[in-house]
Amino acid sequence: MPELPDIVVYVEALERFTVGRKLLGPRLASPFVLRSVDPPLATLVGRRVTAVRRLGKRLVLVFEDELFLVLHPMIAGRLRWKPAGASIKGRGALAAFDFEQGTLIFSEASKRKRASIHVVRGEAGLAVHDRGGLDLRDADRATFLERLRLENRTLKRALVDPTTFDGIGNAYSDEILHRARLSPFQRTRDLDDERGVRLQDAARDVLREWTEHHRAAVGDGFPDVVTAFHPQMAVHGKYGQACPVCNAPVQRVIHAENEFNYCPGCQTEGRILADRVLSRLLKDDWPRSLDEL
Repeated sequence: MPELPDIVVYVEALERFTVGRKLLGPRLASPFVLRSVDPPLATLVGRRVTAVRRLGKRLVLVFEDELFLVLHPMIAGRLRWKPAGASIKGRGALAAFDFEQGTLIFSEASKRKRASIHVVRGEAGLAVHDRGGLDLRDADRATFLERLRLENRTLKRALVDPTTFDGIGNAYSDEILHRARLSPFQRTRDLDDERGVRLQDAARDVLREWTEHHRAAVGDGFPDVVTAFHPQMAVHGKYGQACPVCNAPVQRVIHAENEFNYCPGCQTEGRILADRVLSRLLKDDWPRSLDEL
């Protein structure tokens, strides 16, 4: 799923390519993607884009007359800027938004069909799509710690909850926890202030660094390739590889359809975390430490 650094760079690219330009017309390749009926999508035709916003992991094109186009990529949704009138007959194409200077293509590389489009009128209508997560890049210490401890759950769960924190998903939460040297299973209400501050600093640094990285890679163009896996990452997607800090083999926890990664050397004092799949299958053969592994 595109996360905060990816979404920020999407916003900046959309500002360059769409602000001040009239929408000539939308085209839907898959009707299911449009999840609203009032106002109709056709209401946007002939109106100019006046701004682009980020609302959590949603992208918002602001049109004249307080109309908003809300695009939610979910896990596999992506945006691409193509020459004007580009076809949407390709695999995974959901919709196209035609401008005189080019066409914005919205696609989804998944059979699950979770991506969505909403058209809303007015700030009140837009607020319905705000999950309320705290943008921890700007939050003060007290506000961050208060939000973190609202519920007693794991740090991993707290970071990826869009009603708790804004724009963080599986990939960057792995990197944040590794940078902070904290276990994904650490309970939020057991976290002292010193480690809480360390977590916030790590989150700010990781999100800033990756936003700058993506921004530099895109330049004045459009982010055509958005992925959760990068060779420069420390642990995310690096199962079995050596941690760049301590050289311990990166481990993973598998839960349902999700997997996250961590370094037992840096984050769990050498302990191998159990999950609900492999540890139950292996039982007594499950390694509980780096030494056993």
